[in-house]
Amino acid sequence: MATLWWVRHGPTHAKGMVGWTDLPADLSDTPALDRLAAHLPPDAAVVSSDLARAVTTADAICGPRRRLPHDPGLREIHFGTWEMRRHDEIEAEAPEHIRAFWDAPGDVRPPDGESWNALSARVSAAADRLAVPGGDLIVVAHFGAILSQVQRALGIPAREAFAQPIDTLSVTRLTFDGTWRLEEVNHRP
Repeated sequence: MATLWWVRHGPTHAKGMVGWTDLPADLSDTPALDRLAAHLPPDAAVVSSDLARAVTTADAICGPRRRLPHDPGLREIHFGTWEMRRHDEIEAEAPEHIRAFWDAPGDVRPPDGESWNALSARVSAAADRLAVPGGDLIVVAHFGAILSQVQRALGIPAREAFAQPIDTLSVTRLTFDGTWRLEEVNHRP
């Protein structure tokens, strides 16, 4: 059995939709980072998305654990021209488009961006590649990436998965033994 310990990166404090924009994480809550690091398996390797907020969070909780190269397959959804814009701004310009993106997630994508299905396929491929039988792996990633795996493990529609909170610096644990199973979600140590 393989266990992936998904960790959402530290907060960015951004007000718009942040996908591939490379914002830093606020890692000033060192007690929370210490609790998180202590909660995670000590012998697990650590991998992260290649975006700075995930990289620095992974580095902050890594300690003596083995650090693997950054994996772009673990990135957040790409919001295209909607990057760093607020929902209300986009709704004023393209109300049907943004409503379809959130209300019927699947193949609808932002202009020059990525659909939910494309994100899910990309992150699922990365998770499948990283899941080593008999091992634990800490995966520092993003809200959408983690939610896509919650959806996959529970076999629920994307819209239903969107209702699940995934807080910054939280742990969502999934196991794989031929089937993905959700063991813990949004745990804040």
